[in-house]
Amino acid sequence: MIIAIDPGNIESAYCIIDKDLKPVEFAKVKNEELMMMLEVATYEMQTVIEMIASYGMAVGKEVFDTCLWIGRFDHASANPAELVYRKDVKMHICGNTRAKDANIRQALIDRFGPVGTKKEKGHFYGFKADVWSAYAVGITYLEAMRNG
Repeated sequence: MIIAIDPGNIESAYCIIDKDLKPVEFAKVKNEELMMMLEVATYEMQTVIEMIASYGMAVGKEVFDTCLWIGRFDHASANPAELVYRKDVKMHICGNTRAKDANIRQALIDRFGPVGTKKEKGHFYGFKADVWSAYAVGITYLEAMRNG
């Protein structure tokens, strides 16, 4: 199993994904809470974090704070974290680096099935906003990066 993280400067989304690519647990939580989760995780769970990349544009304090949290999450993990760049997620999931969040979400639904309803829960039932990104980071790592 892996825990995939879409980091933020105050809160981060995470998704625990099993060997069958199913989301086992997911949420968006305060960074301090996620760090405590990572500290008690076992060596069998690999941490995968979306990494920030520079594209020459000016960024604000929030981006630098997010970078600090990426380092903290890595340090708190039982194993060194694997870093996945957004452009790699876009290429793996959509085949295009210009893909937007909505494109990634739709490509995941097309592949794994509908979100579902309370009565008939689908693969993504309960997913919200940044959890989609965390799941996409995890799928990219598991399928395209883990073994080479």
